[in-house]
Amino acid sequence: MKAIIVEDELNCGKTLSALLERHCEGVEVVRICRNGQEGIEAIKVLSPDIVFLDVEMPAMNGFEMLERLPAINFHLIFTTSYDQYAIKAFRFSAIDYLLKPVDKDDLKAAVEKVFNRTQKPEPAQLEILFDRIKHPTRQIKKLALPTLEGLQMVSIDSIIYAEADDNYTILHFHNQPKLIVSLVLKEVEESLEEFAFARVHRGYIVNLNEIEKYVKGEGGYLVMSDRTTIDVSRTKKESLLKRLLSKK
Repeated sequence: MKAIIVEDELNCGKTLSALLERHCEGVEVVRICRNGQEGIEAIKVLSPDIVFLDVEMPAMNGFEMLERLPAINFHLIFTTSYDQYAIKAFRFSAIDYLLKPVDKDDLKAAVEKVFNRTQKPEPAQLEILFDRIKHPTRQIKKLALPTLEGLQMVSIDSIIYAEADDNYTILHFHNQPKLIVSLVLKEVEESLEEFAFARVHRGYIVNLNEIEKYVKGEGGYLVMSDRTTIDVSRTKKESLLKRLLSKK
């Protein structure tokens, strides 16, 4: 698998290249580019299978570089220092990223996912990503979520509740089949944390707008819009009631 690294800090680029050579068999770094323009030219000439793209670069950042390409027909892994908006954007779009300094185990896991994935980033994923980056405070309407078959674009408002299922999460919707997502419930919770969803039990996250009734009890339980009943744990009861009363 041919790889290009686009990184304005040469030492970081060389370090990433060395990590790939040492820990990721089957990946060959064919070029380290120092800026976005070099990256565009190298992609056109070398047709890489995978691009490791630095987000924060002067003159042209990683997102601007991608927007100048006629097509994105390669796997993509971003590298970035911590930025809450960028990381949320990656999470919403299901596009891989690595935090600097890059950890070898995280790198190996990201590359392994690429080897197991035949599909390049979908236009809808990139649309979600770019929209979130350009408008970080605007609420998005869709998430890209990994499933056993690939990626599924999900309307956030259509989710009634999410249910833990070992290393997977089952999403339940209105008038459409349930969806098994290749994420644990905690990861789904992180993706939904800025929306009207609440963790009410170790095994459930609910859409607050889909609650029909709360029935009192030690923890109590909820009746959802599809008539499903969901227990509320004692530890989650107080925070849930506060959110329901404040309608948030």
